[in-house]
Amino acid sequence: MLIRKPSDIRSSEITPKDQYLNRRKFLAATGAAVGSLALAPGADAAKLSNVVKSSYTVNEKVTTLEDASHYNNYYEFGTGKEEPAHYANTLITSPWKVQVGGMVAKPKTYDLDDLMKIAPLEERTYRMRCVEAWSMVIPWDGIPLAALLKQVEPTSSAKYVAFTSLFNEKQMPRAKFAGIELPYVEGLRLDEAMHPLALLAVGMYGETLPNQNGAPIRLVTPWKYGFKGIKSIVKITLTDKMPPTTWNIANAREYGFYSNVNPMVDHPRWSQASERRIGELFKVKTLMFNGYAEQVSSLYTGLDLKKNY
Repeated sequence: MLIRKPSDIRSSEITPKDQYLNRRKFLAATGAAVGSLALAPGADAAKLSNVVKSSYTVNEKVTTLEDASHYNNYYEFGTGKEEPAHYANTLITSPWKVQVGGMVAKPKTYDLDDLMKIAPLEERTYRMRCVEAWSMVIPWDGIPLAALLKQVEPTSSAKYVAFTSLFNEKQMPRAKFAGIELPYVEGLRLDEAMHPLALLAVGMYGETLPNQNGAPIRLVTPWKYGFKGIKSIVKITLTDKMPPTTWNIANAREYGFYSNVNPMVDHPRWSQASERRIGELFKVKTLMFNGYAEQVSSLYTGLDLKKNY
């Protein structure tokens, strides 16, 4: 989930939730241009087979597929929350290759089928948190990122993992309005990337990913804010230097490299102490590391999480 550049957001542009839902109900009832323009849930999706239920999951009310696939950030297809579902149909997801290299012993370029054979597909229901004070609970399907990294064998010098998404102006004509540098780039420390919670998702809700959700392969790190979950990955590079990340480039004061969910560190312009689940009325308390503190807090022992936000 990507986010809009803060300096570009005006209060008049923020749609109240009741208006957003009413507009959606109106479009569904009238069959207005949604049928011809938007990517309906499951419209181009294929069922995923032989998916194993993972122990890395939360037992919480799941966000509907309708909401999860029509309330997105994917600036290459528009900066409005509903725009990616309308415009991402131009994304070509097959054939697809992901180049994995850098400080590794066995660099390789994988096609999507190769990637899906590295490890059994797992279903993991994760909480996903965005800095804009909203969140979702989504059942993702994918393979552990660690399984891929182990195949290419990082060298002893590798300390970080850099990710690059697809940028194709023909497929993404609205990218010229994105207001951020493209292609979209992200990064993790190597130990974060090797953590079993880190997932390369190829599906959600038991089907292949909708284009607007990052088809055909994206990153999911549920203890971090959603914009760390880079979509439509084409390149993964192991490096000894902290890689640049898109929102840190755009506004380093507000978006740090780590981007761990930390309710005690406010965004400069709003509190992170609470959040609202999409489709629900009331806010809930934001949990440290988005509720995954038991699993990931040891990664940051001795690290000042206010300075390294």
